[in-house]
Amino acid sequence: MHWMRFRDPAGAVRRGEYADGTVSFGDRTYDVDDVEVLPPAEPSKIVCVGRNYAAHAAERGADVPDRPMLFLKPPNTVASDGDTVTLPGDNYVEHEAELAVVVGEQCRNVDEADALDVVAGFTCADDVSNRTDQSEEQNWVRGKAFDGACPLGPVLATPDEVPDDASIELRVNGETRQSASIEQFIFSVAELVAEVTAYMTLEPGDVIITGTPEGVDELADGDEVEVEVEGIGTLTHDVERR
Repeated sequence: MHWMRFRDPAGAVRRGEYADGTVSFGDRTYDVDDVEVLPPAEPSKIVCVGRNYAAHAAERGADVPDRPMLFLKPPNTVASDGDTVTLPGDNYVEHEAELAVVVGEQCRNVDEADALDVVAGFTCADDVSNRTDQSEEQNWVRGKAFDGACPLGPVLATPDEVPDDASIELRVNGETRQSASIEQFIFSVAELVAEVTAYMTLEPGDVIITGTPEGVDELADGDEVEVEVEGIGTLTHDVERR
């Protein structure tokens, strides 16, 4: 099943079932073009995973970590399908296609064997990254936490919809730049949930983004980005410089 958060023509925020370009809530069905698509989750925090693909670690000139490499993005980074992300200054900014895990319940110290029980579903993410400042920081606030730096969407797919070897692809202006499979993760979704909850409580709607494959590259003013994950759909956003 696929769920979409949206604002209906009357201005009310709803959560409805998405299918074939329409979204249904109660006894009403809307064409997606007639509603405002919202991010599929409202996280209190986004826990990000670095270097979860060996090939991406190699292209960054870094070693594969022996445990998940974690950092945070705050709620101000969330953007929606169809949004425009403003790139910070004249900095060198790259895209990072990622599978996003949306948490369904408050949880702490979750065993790996039980990890999927706390997952509401999956969506697409782009970890938009300001490399200029990231390279000069240890905490990556300027590099990773600027407004709109984590587009999510367009829908929340229940876990049964996303195969274990789901493909993930990112295109810029129609040109494929990243193409891989989540089967290539160094640390699985279950391992990541267990590791994160060993250190912090996750709340309903919190998000774990699971790392990007190789092929990250620069974004330029006016670029249109598409992140497609098999079983979920395609997140689309563009970027601008002001």
